Amino acid sequence: MKAVKFLLWVLCLHIVSLAVIDGSPETCPADISSGCGDDWEGEFFPGIPKIKYEGPSSKNPLVFKWYNAQEDILGKKMKDWMRFSVAFWHTFRGTGGDPFGAPTKMWPWEDGTNSVAMAKRRMRANFEFIDKLGVDFWCFHDRDIAPDGKTLEDSNANLDEVVALAKELQGRKIRPLWGTAQLFMHPRYMHGAATSSELGVYAYGAAQVKKAIEVTHYLGGENYVFWGGREGYQTLLNTDMERELNHMARFLEAAVAYKKKIGFNGTLLIEPKPQEPTKHQYDWDAATTANFLRKYGLAGEFKLNIECNHATLSGHSCHHELETARINGLLGNIDANTGDPQIGWDTDQFLTDIGEATMVMLSVVRNGGLAPGGFNFDAKLRRESTDVEDLFIAHISGMDTLARGLRNVAKLIEDGSLDELVLKRYQSFDSDLGALVEAGKADFELLEKKAMEWGEPKVPSAKQELAEMIFQSAL
Repeated sequence: MKAVKFLLWVLCLHIVSLAVIDGSPETCPADISSGCGDDWEGEFFPGIPKIKYEGPSSKNPLVFKWYNAQEDILGKKMKDWMRFSVAFWHTFRGTGGDPFGAPTKMWPWEDGTNSVAMAKRRMRANFEFIDKLGVDFWCFHDRDIAPDGKTLEDSNANLDEVVALAKELQGRKIRPLWGTAQLFMHPRYMHGAATSSELGVYAYGAAQVKKAIEVTHYLGGENYVFWGGREGYQTLLNTDMERELNHMARFLEAAVAYKKKIGFNGTLLIEPKPQEPTKHQYDWDAATTANFLRKYGLAGEFKLNIECNHATLSGHSCHHELETARINGLLGNIDANTGDPQIGWDTDQFLTDIGEATMVMLSVVRNGGLAPGGFNFDAKLRRESTDVEDLFIAHISGMDTLARGLRNVAKLIEDGSLDELVLKRYQSFDSDLGALVEAGKADFELLEKKAMEWGEPKVPSAKQELAEMIFQSAL
């Protein structure tokens, strides 16, 4: 027996010595079935290297073909034009479930619980993913990264524990593009949060936002988002819309005051969406939201987070919403996704249409960039895409598409034909009278005099087909 124990001791000593000689620690696989504890040192995405740029000729699905982070385009590095971000909720909490079917995804590291320990494991996966993808930002909802507790105090404690790990893992390079509070999933928010008919819910929502702003500030977040998923109504028959809008304004005013009190210098963003889950949401589109901000004197405190799929649900193109926000001085951030014209709801697909991406980047370039905002991939894998590597492929495709859009905008600017066409179309306003009109100094009497003097005006062609031809030639 003593001999057996001695041999086992020698064997263990040999294994340890090999690890020391090798210079690398023993590791565990990220698969939850491995039985490794929370201090394991394995990889969540084994076999997937850091994503590199190889150029358009590459056939490797796990490389960039158009996005070259350090390449200079129109006076900025591509990474500075883009400021890409990973959305925690879709990437690490997406299940593939829909109103007609059960979840289809169970990532290897998931244990089927919503515990704090599981939340920490997801957070480690998040930062390995971010590191391998090569981006500097991530976005989160409070309840996506940490579970609800039995009380608000318990929920805050859970959040603090997970956020402490996130702070450690993100280091100095990575930080949140934005954080937000999830004020739409819990049953307490069935009537909304800031627009709830119940004062207790209003107060609870305020407390949750207070904590979420604190956490975003602690993590070095550059923005904070308000998405009013249930800030609206199902029917006006039982709704005092004016009172609800006033309450929402008071809620946002309190958020501004608290942000300033704690020294959070990030931008506050409002994300428009017309409906779903409510019949009508008060932040219907960019124009409606801009009007709301002006009415309540908040236009100087907020900008807009434009989501492309929300734009199409409101009956607009993403380009329209971006331009509406831009010309009102409100373009702050973009949730980069798209919908399917054959499906009537918010499908949150990765943007892969080169034409749409080019129009998106036209607005971004005209805006001078998005900083301190950026592009958050508020997009999810399709229900049928269930491989871990699909998470990388989807993000690579989205990043390459927008990068290609930026390259196309550079071509259009260098060519100059499209800008020239637009300038020529409005050249009559470059006259002396046109200058008076645009300065607000041309009254109706003067305009009537000129109309009689000139007679029937000649109306030139808008050259729409030529504009489309020039645009398409850059794709």
